[in-house]
Amino acid sequence: MKILFACGGTAGHINPALAVANYIREQYPEADIRFAGNPRGMEARLVPQAGYPFLPIRVMGLQRRLSLKNIKLNIQAACLLLTATSRAKKLISDFGPDVVMGTGGYVSGPVVLTAAKMGIPTVSHEQNAFPGLTTKALCAKVDKMLLATEAAKKHLPQDREYIVTGNPVRQEIVTSDRAAARAKLGVGDRICILSFGGSLGADRINEAVSTLMAQNSHRDDIHHIHATGAYGVEDVPMFLQQQGANYPNPHLDIREYIHDMPDCLAAADLVISRAGATSISELQAAGKASVLIPSPNVAENHQYHNAMALQNRQAAVVLEEKDLSGQSLCDVVNDILSQPGRLAELGANAAKMAIMDANRRIAGEVLALIGSRSK
Repeated sequence: MKILFACGGTAGHINPALAVANYIREQYPEADIRFAGNPRGMEARLVPQAGYPFLPIRVMGLQRRLSLKNIKLNIQAACLLLTATSRAKKLISDFGPDVVMGTGGYVSGPVVLTAAKMGIPTVSHEQNAFPGLTTKALCAKVDKMLLATEAAKKHLPQDREYIVTGNPVRQEIVTSDRAAARAKLGVGDRICILSFGGSLGADRINEAVSTLMAQNSHRDDIHHIHATGAYGVEDVPMFLQQQGANYPNPHLDIREYIHDMPDCLAAADLVISRAGATSISELQAAGKASVLIPSPNVAENHQYHNAMALQNRQAAVVLEEKDLSGQSLCDVVNDILSQPGRLAELGANAAKMAIMDANRRIAGEVLALIGSRSK
């Protein structure tokens, strides 16, 4: 059994592919699983770390903002795209996969399309509520089109079948124990707020969260964990001091990055975060109330659509970045906390949206294609 995954660009495209590959490898240790990706992308590091062979194919995304630098980059991207098909064909011919699966990113397009033209079974998985360009390009070509959420269907052609599988979620997120996590983190019986804006950080979120933390720093009933990201390590303590916060404070846990997310998420009563596909799926799997602040700097504004899919089901509150300030965030959080049962209601509705066996569903569709080919 030979399976080729094509993914890249961001962890949101790479981690779902790795999760499915790990699930298949557990069930079928003899499976030969390899990954195609950009040698300059994050996948070139994450895939070998996970123990899979990495097959490089150079592809670049198009820059949407006009500038002299971006025009030069787009010319380079166009040149790479012209040669991508021949490189993908050689890569696929050399490996001889039984099925090729794409999970997004610019590298998925030429690899999956080439495999389809070569008569190899293909499958694509879309993680977001608003499908990306790669998914739209592959939609009419692949044998199976998998979606993380029902909401994505309305943005795609209606003349084909779609299979809703959910997004793969780390098993630790599902199995983490709330009481043990709260004891470990020193939360006690306080309301626990968890906030983060990404590995690099987000200035607007750091500033707004600092105001919220400063306001709550004089209360003894709130424990707040905040990840500043790499660019906010020095800024957040400075913002707190400027606002007269009671800091340092054992119940203001400020760190650069959250390495123990399963514990922090299990302990949390309310989460403040961006609305990437992985974050959304983990919030649903953990059944957490959330305030979602979609990043406006992503393709097709897909985080807004991810967030609204939850708000429309009374499973989250959306605060757009154009409306974000320290005061607006405080107002939203205080409104949620002032309503008895509101945290539980939001969390319960999020849990209703969760698909807990996404790994099994996706792997099943991939394996079914291999089975149909061997008949």
